[in-house]
Amino acid sequence: MATVELRFSALPEHVRTARLVAAAVARRAGVDESVLDEVRLAVGEACSRAVGLHQRGGIGGTVRVALTDQEKRFLIEVEDEAGPAAVPASGAAEGGEPDEDTLGLAVITGLVEDLEVTSGADGGLIRMSWPVSVASVAV
Repeated sequence: MATVELRFSALPEHVRTARLVAAAVARRAGVDESVLDEVRLAVGEACSRAVGLHQRGGIGGTVRVALTDQEKRFLIEVEDEAGPAAVPASGAAEGGEPDEDTLGLAVITGLVEDLEVTSGADGGLIRMSWPVSVASVAV
């Protein structure tokens, strides 16, 4: 089980790099080519959400992306250090419109079948995984 870990300052300009690294590592791990766009988009949304939570909360810190090649799954974890204070109390902003956090999670949910979203005192974690093709594992 090999893991690539990426840490970056919670700035929007680093999200693109995280997407590119995730797609490259997913390809190498054996994730099917037809799913790579979903991986790229999901990582982009998760990282953008983490950056947004940091910025809305006025919190410094880093975003951690861990890319793990497991035996039959490719696992990605995106972790923020924003803490519970940065997470919106409700799913809608003023006027009844969904906020960025809710929309980002909805997009991720539509892209990833195996998804877990948690938050704690230190920050939040989005855990996503995709199957690895058997032919790639045998090589």
